[in-house]
Amino acid sequence: LVKFSKESIAAVEAGVTRSESTRTGIQPFDAALKEISAVSVERVIPVVEQHEADARASGLHRWYRVRFNDQVSLDEAARKLAAVEDIEVVQYDGYVARNFTEMSAVPYNNVWSSDRDQINTRSGETPKFNDPMLNKQWHYINTGDQTLTSPIRAGADVDCKEAWKLCTGDPSIIVAVVDEGVMYSHEDLSANMWVNEAELDGQTGADDDGNGYRDDIYGYNFVRNTGKITWNNPDDVGHGTHVAGTIAAVNNNGRGVCGIAGGSGSNDGVKIMSLQIFDGEDGATADATANAIRYAADNGALILQCSWGYDAGVFTSDSAWARACSAEKDAIDYFIANAGKDNPASPMTGGLAIFAAGNESARMPGYPASYGGVVCVTAFAPDFTPSTFTNYGQAADIAAPGGDSDYTLDDAGTILSTQTDAFGLYGYMEGTSMACPHVSGVAALGLSYALEKGKKFTLDEFKTMILTSVNDMETYLDGSKTGL
Repeated sequence: LVKFSKESIAAVEAGVTRSESTRTGIQPFDAALKEISAVSVERVIPVVEQHEADARASGLHRWYRVRFNDQVSLDEAARKLAAVEDIEVVQYDGYVARNFTEMSAVPYNNVWSSDRDQINTRSGETPKFNDPMLNKQWHYINTGDQTLTSPIRAGADVDCKEAWKLCTGDPSIIVAVVDEGVMYSHEDLSANMWVNEAELDGQTGADDDGNGYRDDIYGYNFVRNTGKITWNNPDDVGHGTHVAGTIAAVNNNGRGVCGIAGGSGSNDGVKIMSLQIFDGEDGATADATANAIRYAADNGALILQCSWGYDAGVFTSDSAWARACSAEKDAIDYFIANAGKDNPASPMTGGLAIFAAGNESARMPGYPASYGGVVCVTAFAPDFTPSTFTNYGQAADIAAPGGDSDYTLDDAGTILSTQTDAFGLYGYMEGTSMACPHVSGVAALGLSYALEKGKKFTLDEFKTMILTSVNDMETYLDGSKTGL
């Protein structure tokens, strides 16, 4: 990937007259292309007329993908391209990897008979909704019930019981889940999926809404470059579906689990947009990931939910990460600056990007979570103590329930949410990946309430509210904590 300078981009755009062109009119660059036997030079970000001005203002239009003879080494090509004065950045177009180690998905077995009985006998703990597994979601409403798991402390949750008295969600709020594909047909998610109506009602294989993507009904698969979202690859673990359920599983439908902003059962939950960057063992390339993030901003998402990133220590500063991952950083900055911009009814100007801190028990979160422009989420156990795996440190912004099976020694001390059909539709997972969507869900619920009250906030105002509307965990920390 190369990013041209501001001074040279006009000449490049004039020279590249077709998508497979290998001539730009910039003589030093064209000479380098010849030396590496280039086969194509094409713009990374699709041209979408409605959002082109924003793309240009952010510099995303200056990114180009160079393909070249596979007999030429990457290092050699990078050196030759970097020597061209008109090129500002050279970046390897590597693949996004699952670098966060988490517990494998554990199906929730035999839930219907036991939980349908319990919902009646323990109705005092679940006064709002009739979802049979809600009483297992300590991370929403924690009563300190030691028959559920232990150690546990009442109040170690995100306080849904009180929040739901005020608001349960609003379908105008869209959360982009950048992850594995979300099972959009799930019985507890389908009603709260974002749907691109123009593509749903349009012609197969056509870009019916002119947004640069074909058949993007529920989002887009950026790994395979197709509108077909998948979740049943043998190497998938249901990560995206689990994350989505925490944010917006349908509430009060007599099925499964609840979502923080899943509505009241009257088609009033927030919407989930599935932007797939993992498909089995394969990940999207850096430029495809940047496109996924840009897609979220251009198609109405206000919250970017990202439970992925590099391991702690791979990058040790914003500048080091920016040098290696400049395209992704530019895309994140684009989302932060432009999400909600074109919607006069939006309760917030700007987009809230939320990332998981990582699970190496390290003294600093990984990147992009450590980047100052995003919200970095760490994890705690059912008793407010930090999860044994969570990264932490100065770049961390906020903590949310992530579970800790090494501490509670059972699955009930982890996070229960929706799962794919391969895992029985519901299951447990743990990690900062599970903590992160709790913050996304709270943010989505807050924006829903802002809509209800006719309030409008800048990103900084709303972000400040998120990061200050918290409980103090320090008072619960005494002595030491050990796991297995």
